Amino acid sequence: MPDITLPDGSIRSFPAPVTVAEVAGAIGAGLAKAALAGRVGKRLVDTSFMIEDDATLAIVTGKDADGLEILRHSTAHLLAHAVKILYPEAQVTIGPVIENGFYYDFAYSRPFTPEDLTAIEKKMAELARADLPVTREVWARDAAVEFFLDQGEKYKAELIAAIPENEEVSLYRQGDFIDLCRGPHVPSTGRLKVFKLMKVAGAYWRGDAGNEMLQRIYGTAWAKKEDLDAHLHMLAEAEKRDHRKLGQKLDLFHFEEFAPGSVFWHSKGWFLFRQLIDYMRARQESAGYVEINTPDVMDRALWETSGHWFNYRENMFTTQTEDERVFALKPMNCPGAVAMYAQGVKSYRDLPLRMAEFGKVHRYEPSGALHGLLRVRHFTQDDAHIFCTEEQMEAECRDVVRLIFSIYKDFGFEDVRVKLSTRPEHRIGSDEIWDKLEGALAQALKHMDVEYALFPGEGAFYGPKLEFVLRDAIGRDWQCGTLQVDMNLPGRFDIHYVDADNHHKRPVMLHRALFGSLERFVGILIEHYAGALPLWLAPTQAVVMSISEHQAEYAMEVAGILKARGIRAEADTRDEKISYKIREHSNNRLPYQLIVGDKEKAGQLVSVRGRGGQDLGQMPIAALAERIGEEAARRGV
Repeated sequence: MPDITLPDGSIRSFPAPVTVAEVAGAIGAGLAKAALAGRVGKRLVDTSFMIEDDATLAIVTGKDADGLEILRHSTAHLLAHAVKILYPEAQVTIGPVIENGFYYDFAYSRPFTPEDLTAIEKKMAELARADLPVTREVWARDAAVEFFLDQGEKYKAELIAAIPENEEVSLYRQGDFIDLCRGPHVPSTGRLKVFKLMKVAGAYWRGDAGNEMLQRIYGTAWAKKEDLDAHLHMLAEAEKRDHRKLGQKLDLFHFEEFAPGSVFWHSKGWFLFRQLIDYMRARQESAGYVEINTPDVMDRALWETSGHWFNYRENMFTTQTEDERVFALKPMNCPGAVAMYAQGVKSYRDLPLRMAEFGKVHRYEPSGALHGLLRVRHFTQDDAHIFCTEEQMEAECRDVVRLIFSIYKDFGFEDVRVKLSTRPEHRIGSDEIWDKLEGALAQALKHMDVEYALFPGEGAFYGPKLEFVLRDAIGRDWQCGTLQVDMNLPGRFDIHYVDADNHHKRPVMLHRALFGSLERFVGILIEHYAGALPLWLAPTQAVVMSISEHQAEYAMEVAGILKARGIRAEADTRDEKISYKIREHSNNRLPYQLIVGDKEKAGQLVSVRGRGGQDLGQMPIAALAERIGEEAARRGV
């Protein structure tokens, strides 16, 4: 007679073993209809799972994160089922859940076309309407391998053969389709009603470029049609905001095949880049940081001491000199900062020592992972390393968190999430040190009343970290800033300070980046603002357009006056129709368009248009300059 404890603390008693579905039905018909799976203790199970002993149970529905993941995983199987019906010779491989959707990889003799995707999606809808029961079966390993080999599914047979001996082989059946999976899955295909296939791409079997090329079909699935519609709308908006297209359109930057993952900054883009540096430099100086600079190329021995050589080697660019010394382009700035700290004797009176560096780093990213400014091989970090005592550690963490939130607000990001990532499996340092460091970060957030999500095992190999995630104008999340606490590198490099009792003590080292990668942050800003950057960041703040050649000299005079007032202004005196100029500069997202004709010239005025075609009327030049100056002084807009 199992007693089932529900999330609200209530207990339901049953006279015999009971399934998750039966418990949901006992609670209510609505819950039984919505149930997709159950969580028994910590284990996620199918609704058909039999509970034989006392247990805690949560019914999982489409409103839950677990339920949404199950919907997507089950829809991936629905996709594979449809493909096998329409293209029997196609071999199925794997179909995992990814962010906002799923994919499934297939081996097929020809490329799938857009017409194929339409047919597959139609067949998926038919299978969903058929409401086929989805059932779990446990097979003997050899029998499962033989079954899939008989079906011509060599990839699936290979996966089963690789399952450890102590793990059971579970298969899921829906109609006449059987697939390998740990599960859980929805009770029937009728639960899969809201999905869409998105695209086809190439993918190597098991991610190895030496293996066969497969075809990957991507899809998205949701619990409600409104959620799907919102997602598709967001994707359409993201396409409009693609920083790669806007970067070219607005003449900010470009890339070349002979320098993959490295940015060619045009003058306007480089101005924006320098704006970020100038802004951050001023904020850091006012917060008590000193700025340093360290070499880009350093000996392998330094990276061995830091641990990067053994934990990060595959991502590093290296070279060897004639005397067989091996050097590496720095993938991170921290060892150089430690070497800087080690110069001269440090006293407790020197701490905290906050050293900032706009350091160029180089990391090897696979060609397929490169993505405009968002994923590059050569980039600049707004790094800082704070050396402090253990007693100062928590206060320094709080100061960094405050600075981060303040800076993001200046750039228009009010919705910031915090993640605490703790010790990974492969790490350096003792558990005692990790306990101390993780506790410092958690306490700093607690004392500031900052909510955070815990991500066990995702810290850096040398220390736990906070990650700061920005939500942009269309609801996408971007991980940017990080704060890491570290007592391991100071030990590996054997650095000290002299305390008040004249004893040598080990400092704590905080690693801190706020923009993260400046290149990536520029890309995020472009997409967040759809290219219409706030006035204080815009490379060109105003353009003065002459209606005809008779006002060309006046237009240049106005631009000169504005420049003298510190406003980034240009004159457009081309022999083009004013409507053409307005349309062109509107497409370039300029904050202000100033039109001058004979009336404006005679009255020493300008006609002012704001973004979006807003008519602000005629203004004296001085009044306009004051307006722009005041607006440019504001942040967060």
